[in-house]
Amino acid sequence: MCGIWALFGNDSGDISKQYRSASKISHRGPDTFRIENVNHFGNCCLAFHRLAIVDDLYGMQPMRIKTYPYVWLLYNGEIYNYRKVQKQYDFNYLTECDGESIIHLYMKGGIEFAASMLDGVFAFCLLDTMAKKVYLGRDTFGVRPMFKLTSDDGFMAVCSEAKDFIGLVDLQQQKKSEIQPFPPGFVETYDLRTDGKVDLIESAKFHSIGKPPKWMEVPGASAVVGEDIYQNIREILTEAVRKRLMSDRRIGCLLSGGLDSSVVAALVCKLCKESGIDYPIQTFATGMEGSPDVTAARKVAAHIGSEHHEVTFTPEEGLQAVEEVIYHLESYDITTLRASVGMYLVSRYINKETDSVVIFSGEGADELAQGYIYFHKAPTPEAGDEESQRLMKDLYMYDVLRADRTTAAHGLELRVPFLDHQFTSYYASLDPSLKQPKDKSEKFLIRKAFDNGLLPSEILWRPKEAFSDGVSSSKKSWFAILQDHIESQVRLGTVSDSQLEDAPNVFPFNPPTSKEGYYYRQIFEKHFHGNAHWIPYIWMPKWLPDCKDPSARCLEHYQESEVEGKEQNG
Repeated sequence: MCGIWALFGNDSGDISKQYRSASKISHRGPDTFRIENVNHFGNCCLAFHRLAIVDDLYGMQPMRIKTYPYVWLLYNGEIYNYRKVQKQYDFNYLTECDGESIIHLYMKGGIEFAASMLDGVFAFCLLDTMAKKVYLGRDTFGVRPMFKLTSDDGFMAVCSEAKDFIGLVDLQQQKKSEIQPFPPGFVETYDLRTDGKVDLIESAKFHSIGKPPKWMEVPGASAVVGEDIYQNIREILTEAVRKRLMSDRRIGCLLSGGLDSSVVAALVCKLCKESGIDYPIQTFATGMEGSPDVTAARKVAAHIGSEHHEVTFTPEEGLQAVEEVIYHLESYDITTLRASVGMYLVSRYINKETDSVVIFSGEGADELAQGYIYFHKAPTPEAGDEESQRLMKDLYMYDVLRADRTTAAHGLELRVPFLDHQFTSYYASLDPSLKQPKDKSEKFLIRKAFDNGLLPSEILWRPKEAFSDGVSSSKKSWFAILQDHIESQVRLGTVSDSQLEDAPNVFPFNPPTSKEGYYYRQIFEKHFHGNAHWIPYIWMPKWLPDCKDPSARCLEHYQESEVEGKEQNG
């Protein structure tokens, strides 16, 4: 991960306060920091926290190249096809950094053309001082984060995380200002005045190159996409992993022992070995004592030959991390928070105890491939498909947010092959009836596609386990530990029945309906008061009107599967 920060049109009289605010995202880029004023434009500056992954020597930002010295670029991300577009358009790169391709594509065809040609994940701020324009853009699913703060007098600030803006809001308090997440899949164009202030001209949705027809040639794959759906899934996802091996730093994998992370880790190990990478791939599992995830991950690691690490945490350690996690997440969503604690703790371990920096994970598969248990209740294939599309659209506020913030909090770079443009586009193009759960198995197509010895059969067909449930102790579930703790709290988080009853008056937007939710909301408001709108709704399973908790353990299908598993294990 890296952290981008830009300020346009500051007139507070104390720019040092803005400079200091940039330090709040230093965790995203622990290697190097740079901040620069923009020549000839007053009260305008750009800053960058770098996690050096590619081109350690010339990859620092704000990026400027002598061919186009009036273009300034800040970006956080990876552009996997930067060599391909270099060859296609005969670009003369002056660095080895993948982000340089954004500048050349912009100069060739404008900002929408540039964004549409990028195969990767990104959030960027591009400044053209000759054209007097500022451009913002973010990848299709919002894998890389970006927020903006705007006021009605032309002031604008841009940052990877919203926490950086809290002090700036105070400085802008005399004006109408608003902090909002930048929408995925969009580019915005602003006029830049001499005083550094900006005026929005256009906001446009771009169409990624990753929307191929059903029949297409997959680069690096051994066959043309055709009628064999399982082969198509296998080859496109394999290529998605292969392109993401681009790194000058050590690669590792989060491994829960579930289908998604296990497939990704197995492919990473296989492809790294084939490419001649001479170090063992490290895999990382986390959970409390007796966690089913840790047990399953151990079996996967033995099968794929990884250097495996297990990070066991106690209920007390998990509870102690809750406030830190809410601060890094910038969210109060219940299921997001529950699932984030384990991921936050394992990321901290990776940072402190290993030299792995680029971390692969399985995010996106559940949303794309109807992996959540409640999809068994979809009334029609079309309804399931619509729900899948909705989840994909909102990923950047829930699972992708969790994955980014918990890893970036500890200076790690996350890579998510299931959200590859080509893979998501192909999978989305399939008939809705094929994507439904089948034979009591979610993500049947993916399981079947990799039923080729890549993983042990017991892992490949292991029933879905939500991450917040999979890390649970065999004695007591993680969500029950959280709820019991909150119920018994006597400091900070004590939530009485009367407080909960009055929640709609205290928190009119997304009022909490449980003591657990109220507790998280209190902590959120402590750090980010008045910004509850960053999360538009509390994540809950669909088609289950009587369900009052997002945990999969509350669902009938889960309980039936759990009973069957115990019976089979004697």
